[in-house]
Amino acid sequence: MLPAALKKQLAPALQNGFVLKRAVFQSCLELYPMAEWEALMQKVNKLNRFKKKNNDFIRRFTAGVKIIEVDATGRLLIPKDLVAFADISKEIVMSSAINIIEIWDKDKYEQAIDDATGDFADLAEEVMGQDDDDHGIS
Repeated sequence: MLPAALKKQLAPALQNGFVLKRAVFQSCLELYPMAEWEALMQKVNKLNRFKKKNNDFIRRFTAGVKIIEVDATGRLLIPKDLVAFADISKEIVMSSAINIIEIWDKDKYEQAIDDATGDFADLAEEVMGQDDDDHGIS
């Protein structure tokens, strides 16, 4: 069940549906509004499929992709193979990740946050602390 506040924010995208897929770097799921997925697929479709690494990437990146719709009561059905991939047991966390939503098993999410705590200051400085170009936030 989508939380009411999240459902309200996603209202413009609800009619177009979503794509649910395995995450690349974590054992969680990624929920893409259809417009975001289509924009991403435009980039992926530009890859030269006659290069083995590109073809391997496309195959693995799109493995397990499912088109998902939210029903009238605000529920979305997560297919069993994706539940197994993310090791979702009972409680889930839906975490906004800018233009997508990550869906985690609650315990795995808390562990991932705890594991990243020590390194986060260094990571934030490296990613966002650039002061000699326009990529950082200041």
